[in-house]
Amino acid sequence: MSSARRVTITDIARLAGVSPGAVSFALNGRPGVSEQTRRRILAIADEHQWQPSSAARALVGARAGVIGFAVNRPAETLGAEAFFTDLVAGAQSALSNRRLAMQMVLVSSVEEEMTTYRRLRAANQVDGVIVIDPVDDDPRLAALVALGLPAIVIGSIGSREGHPAVLRVDDGAVAAELFGHLADLGHRSIGYVSGPAAFQHTRLRAEALDALASEGVASAVVATDTTPDAAAAALRRLLSADAPPTAVVFDSDVMAIAGLRAAQELGIRVPADLSIAAFDDSTVAALVRPSLTCLTRDTFRLGADAAEFLLDQIEAAEVLPDRVAAVPRLTVRESTGAAR
Repeated sequence: MSSARRVTITDIARLAGVSPGAVSFALNGRPGVSEQTRRRILAIADEHQWQPSSAARALVGARAGVIGFAVNRPAETLGAEAFFTDLVAGAQSALSNRRLAMQMVLVSSVEEEMTTYRRLRAANQVDGVIVIDPVDDDPRLAALVALGLPAIVIGSIGSREGHPAVLRVDDGAVAAELFGHLADLGHRSIGYVSGPAAFQHTRLRAEALDALASEGVASAVVATDTTPDAAAAALRRLLSADAPPTAVVFDSDVMAIAGLRAAQELGIRVPADLSIAAFDDSTVAALVRPSLTCLTRDTFRLGADAAEFLLDQIEAAEVLPDRVAAVPRLTVRESTGAAR
């Protein structure tokens, strides 16, 4: 295909072997095509650097009235984790006050996430995006800057010069509080069942646990994909060690509940034999028996603050200074007690 002219929806339809209508559905994130067909169409559009015509942009106006949110997590965990539902609900509440919307996209890799950003930008579908789960040397941040797509990051470390602003949650400090609580209860062997090791918040939490070595606390970290099955398997692995931990902390409430169930199946009493805690709280965490000790954060407010921050960034000519999110508080319940 000649590079002298703009690639059209008709061109993409011909290359993909589908109708122009199917291409329109895929490019605009609408139902009506299979997931396999959608991915094929988006890959072709990205390969040929498809962009909507200036006339189409003029029809929709200078702003899309939508913000984007790409989530790289297993789909089966999203409905179960209160963190995501509360975060999205909070963002939606802030947007609805201005009659704006959110487009949430599930992706399976960082590469697919960046492709999604390019597509959303090219099609003028969003005015900006919220980014979660930052990693060191995160390629998404430079890509967003290159695209000129406004963004804010919900993260644990302040922004680097030239990168998007960060709504900062001090995971190092809150982790030190939770692990310190367990150490104060006499636990000298603590396990941490985390999400992916590459996440900055995972590293900061692990470092907070490792810092307790100076107080005679041994530690063990097992990284997982955050699914309940992986959390339960991680607990069994920790407890099968020659010197198993007397306390285990999980990255989320759902993971902790899966760990609690695994402990009960092994005949281990919580908290008499093993203390369990979580970095996220929820209504369910308070209802299980024993109820779970958690770090309680106002995730609804976090989502609302992130959306408001992004809207301010969209209006600003320069990258805004970082902001600090509300600090989580420790909620002590029945699942933690003195070391045996």
